[in-house]
Amino acid sequence: MNTNIFHLSIELFVGFLALLIITKVLGKTQITQITPFDFISALVLGELVGNAIYDKDISVWYVLYAITLWGMLIYAVELLTQKFKGTRKILEGKPAIVIRNGKLDRDELKKNKLDINQLQHLLRDKDVFSIREVEFAILEANGSVNVLKKSNYVTPTRKDLNITPQQVNLPISIILDGEVLWDNLSEAGFNEIWLNRQLSYHGITNPEQVLFAEWLEGEPLFVTSYHL
Repeated sequence: MNTNIFHLSIELFVGFLALLIITKVLGKTQITQITPFDFISALVLGELVGNAIYDKDISVWYVLYAITLWGMLIYAVELLTQKFKGTRKILEGKPAIVIRNGKLDRDELKKNKLDINQLQHLLRDKDVFSIREVEFAILEANGSVNVLKKSNYVTPTRKDLNITPQQVNLPISIILDGEVLWDNLSEAGFNEIWLNRQLSYHGITNPEQVLFAEWLEGEPLFVTSYHL
């Protein structure tokens, strides 16, 4: 029993490290820009590790070999698509214009096996609740839809309204779940005395009472406490 636990622990540890290395080598596209091919490759990689770990007849070297070989194949595909543009259409897919000049392209919808209800769902993810608002809609290789709205439905910009541009600042989280993020507080240019003063203004005596606090240049400290 103890021997089995020891071997399982070794295989889990080795599998974890190997997957971590492969993920770093392959880059972030496995998650952020996942295509059908990437999705399948990730599933297969996980299955290889899972099956190898829980099969008593398979050694650690088999786990490493399976992960390494599959990782090399995926990496080779990535290099292939980078060097030869013609392979991208086959291996990664290509974008499809499903709404063109305000009109649904039935052929493209059919070719990509996308029905109207699915399209409406994808559009709502982009805060578009009516197809009539859309001038162009592009179905990307990863299954998401990007939208270019008709001019009448586009939110005007400060430039359109001739309003003087203002500097855009990044909000900084100061407290999360009752814990002060001291590095963020220092980055914002403040210290514990300033923080306690701000919390006192909100009737809070201890940072542990705060669920979330955020600072933004030119704005007062935004605070949400647990009792709200």
